[in-house]
Amino acid sequence: MLSIRPAAVAGTFYPGDKAALRGQVQTCLGEALTPGSGLPPKLLIAPHAGYVYSGLVAGRAYARLAPWAARIRRVVLLGPAHRVAVRGLAMPTVDAFETPLGRVSIDRQARQALADLPQVVPDDRVHALEHSLEVQLPFLQTVLGNSFALMPLAVGDASAGEVAEVVERLWGGDETLIVVSSDLSHYLPYADACATDRTTVARIVDLATDIDPYEACGAHALNGALAAARQHGLQAELLDLRNSGDTAGDRRRVVGYAALALTAPLEDTSIDDADNDEARLGAALLSRARNTIAAALGLARQPEPEHPALASAGATFVTLHDAAGELRGCIGRLEAVVPLEDDVRRNAAAAAFGDPRFDPLQAHEWQGLRIEVSLLDAPEPLPATPTRAEALRHLRPGVDGVILEWYERRATFLPQVWQQLPEPEDFLAALLRKAGLPPDFWAADLKLQRYGVCHFACDASSETS
Repeated sequence: MLSIRPAAVAGTFYPGDKAALRGQVQTCLGEALTPGSGLPPKLLIAPHAGYVYSGLVAGRAYARLAPWAARIRRVVLLGPAHRVAVRGLAMPTVDAFETPLGRVSIDRQARQALADLPQVVPDDRVHALEHSLEVQLPFLQTVLGNSFALMPLAVGDASAGEVAEVVERLWGGDETLIVVSSDLSHYLPYADACATDRTTVARIVDLATDIDPYEACGAHALNGALAAARQHGLQAELLDLRNSGDTAGDRRRVVGYAALALTAPLEDTSIDDADNDEARLGAALLSRARNTIAAALGLARQPEPEHPALASAGATFVTLHDAAGELRGCIGRLEAVVPLEDDVRRNAAAAAFGDPRFDPLQAHEWQGLRIEVSLLDAPEPLPATPTRAEALRHLRPGVDGVILEWYERRATFLPQVWQQLPEPEDFLAALLRKAGLPPDFWAADLKLQRYGVCHFACDASSETS
């Protein structure tokens, strides 16, 4: 049985209804869902009040991820512990966190990497009712999908050095994003808050490591993350600065909110033409998937950007979700047989109108439809796996797409399926069932292959280019 940390503040800090939540997050992201500075953020700072107060500010931070969403596979999320005091950083022991948008798997490898640090304590009590981390998840789920692995850490009484050591352990590469959840000043008059918060933000941009909890409630997490950012030479950019008096509260006692993105300096960053090229390819694939479905429904088409890779053979899956976030179709190809141009169009049409599990898509479902294109890497065989236990050890939750073959039986799961089945045993059992085999089946000649994907997504009613 999976152990789940259920949503604690759905219906209070943000909508408890899936469709309403998805709509509010999209509104908060707004028109900012376009490329920002041209550099991929390594670290984001976002507020954690109720969405009616701070959602628009948080949206400015998360929108900056949109061009780079396909590369992010892990999120390290740090925020203050408001309800249960803790010495150090509290790490959950559960398997997943849940919101109305679905489950996000806890990163077991990250948990193991932190196991020997004395300042990291396993404690689900700290997380049970904590909102500072939970309110960030619907934004991450909307921009990244549900296939990323999560390491949420509630930061209590911890020094900047202790937090920085944890952040450094999990720093990773392009696949890892670090998010610090923090509001700014609390309950000052509007003019005083504006002045105080401007000073605090200037210090954050300078990567100060002595922010006071009266300046930012997430100061302990901030100081450690900024110490690590300084060590790696990151540069901070202020994206938005407001307070509750600007959004939905009165101005006599306000709470401050800021959104910042920290990136590597241009001369040192890993972003290059290949990264921009990936974003352009994603836009080209999404526009073709969207237009194929739109044309069949008699709806308006959008411009289709060109990309040279479209003429090369490639393998894609096209996945559709309805306005409530439920699966509406998923069809794809595992082998790169035909040009990408043809493959993505065929799979889009099949996902919308030929998936035998669903009725053909109707025009009235267009508004709110989400289109995802997964571009598959070439499959590679898993190491020799004579036993089921050895096969399970080789699977990488949240990373691997898996192909299972046994004579005429064949089935696959995209990496996104780990979100619903985060345990390798459950994942493999479901894959066996999909192939028409018993969930406990095993044979020495059963073959497993794994593959990675580049994942791109858009709303059908929004621009994809």
